[in-house]
Amino acid sequence: MLARIFGDRQDLAVAYHESLATDATTRGFIGPREKPRLWDRHIYNCAVIGEAIPEGARVIDIGSGAGLPGIPLAIARPDLQVTLLEPLLKRSNYLAEITEKLGLDNVTVIRDRAENLGKDAKFDVVTSRAVAPLAKLARWSLPLCKPGGMMLAMKGASASEEIERDKSAIKRAQGERAEIITVGAELEESTTLIRVHRVK
Repeated sequence: MLARIFGDRQDLAVAYHESLATDATTRGFIGPREKPRLWDRHIYNCAVIGEAIPEGARVIDIGSGAGLPGIPLAIARPDLQVTLLEPLLKRSNYLAEITEKLGLDNVTVIRDRAENLGKDAKFDVVTSRAVAPLAKLARWSLPLCKPGGMMLAMKGASASEEIERDKSAIKRAQGERAEIITVGAELEESTTLIRVHRVK
């Protein structure tokens, strides 16, 4: 699985796993109970969202935390330009340290909130994982998308309920075609995404 997802960059994935299991856990970004599940529940299921992202895209990962999904995505897809957006100082410091340690030259770290980035930031794709309910995510993510770009929110079993509940908020944020897609069919548990395009 490691080689299939990360190819010749699997050493970087192993080094990131090691950092999550030690440094990120010690700092409280990863719960100690998650350590045995880091590969399946955190690294692999984040990396495979690249299946839904076009070649050479500019991606911003909002509320990046310990770098999920942004860092596994950047390792698996070196063609992408990935920005990790994290408002908290301790976490943004960790992100800067680990991206430098791994030598990820396709990653930029910004300490800020999505709503502060203004109308100048126009990305092809905005990703998020366990950040907020869909209505808030749409309000934060879609303004960062260029027209025709998309937000990809990693979600669980409640995805269809969230789309139904928050469809008016999505529309207000200039979103259209909210849909559920799954990626990572080869994983033990595939990854569920809500994909929303910004109107052109």
